[in-house]
Amino acid sequence: MKVSKIGIVSRFDQQDALDMVRKIHDEFSSKVDIVLSPKTGKHLGLTENTLPVEEMRAAGVQMIISVGGDGTVLRNISKMDDPLPVLGINMGTLGFLVDIPPEDAITGIGDVLKGFTYTERSRLSVHLNGKRLQDATNEIVLITARPAKILTFRIAVDNSEIEDMRADGIVVATPTGSTAYAMSAGGPIVDPRVDASIIVPIAPFKLSARPWIVPGDSNIKVEMTIPEKEAVIVIDGQHSYAMKENDVVTITRGQNPARFVSSSVNGFYEKVQSKLA
Repeated sequence: MKVSKIGIVSRFDQQDALDMVRKIHDEFSSKVDIVLSPKTGKHLGLTENTLPVEEMRAAGVQMIISVGGDGTVLRNISKMDDPLPVLGINMGTLGFLVDIPPEDAITGIGDVLKGFTYTERSRLSVHLNGKRLQDATNEIVLITARPAKILTFRIAVDNSEIEDMRADGIVVATPTGSTAYAMSAGGPIVDPRVDASIIVPIAPFKLSARPWIVPGDSNIKVEMTIPEKEAVIVIDGQHSYAMKENDVVTITRGQNPARFVSSSVNGFYEKVQSKLA
C-alpha cells in the first residue's frame, strides 16, 4: 500500500519527542499529507492540519506514526474503535511496541512510505457490570485500591470456575501484553501469533494459584466477592475504574484488532532477547 496521508501522535512532555516530530514533518510534508494530533500540533505551533486520533481514519489517514514509548502507542490505540496501523518511533526506554530507534527514524519512515504491510494483534473487550469500557491491547489489571489489602476474586472461563483466590489482584493479558505487567507478575511470554489470553494472579495467597493460558475466544468473568474492599480496574495503564463487592468484569476478544506496521527491525524472538537480556 503506497502512502499518501499519515497521522503523527507524540509525547508532548518531552522535548526530544517534539523535536523528532518536527524533523519528520520537515522531511516528509512535501511528499505526503501530514495530520498532527491537536496537542502535538499546538506544542509545535503547527495548528492548521490537526485532528484527534479517533477522527483520522474518517479523514483518509492510512497509518499513524507514534513518537514516544509504548504508553504513547497504547494511549492512542485505545482512542480508536477500529485502529489504524501504527509505526512506533522509540523515544522511551524498553519499547516492545515501538520498533524504530530515533537515529533510524527518517530512513525507516521513508521506506514505509513507499508501501507497507501490517500485522494484526488481538485486543480484549472489557465490560464492567455490562457497561463497555475501552478495549485493551496489552492487559486489564484488577488490583487492590488500598495498599497491603488482599482481595478475593472468583474467576470463570466460559462459565466454568477456575479459581476462587485471595490475591493483590490479577492480570488478564493478550499475547502482546505477555511481555508487560503479566510477565512481571510471573506469567509466560507468549508469541503474539498465538490465539490466547493469559490470566496471571498477582501475589496470590495460595500455593496452587498459577497462571492460565486460555483460548483467545474465551469468555472470562471476574467477580470480587469480599465486602468492604475496593479494587481498581486499569486498562493498558491508561484508564482506571473503581470496582467494589459483587461487581463483575467480563472480558472477551475485541471486535477490531490493533495493527502494527511491519518493519525490517528484528522479529519477536530477537526483540525479547535484546530487550530482556
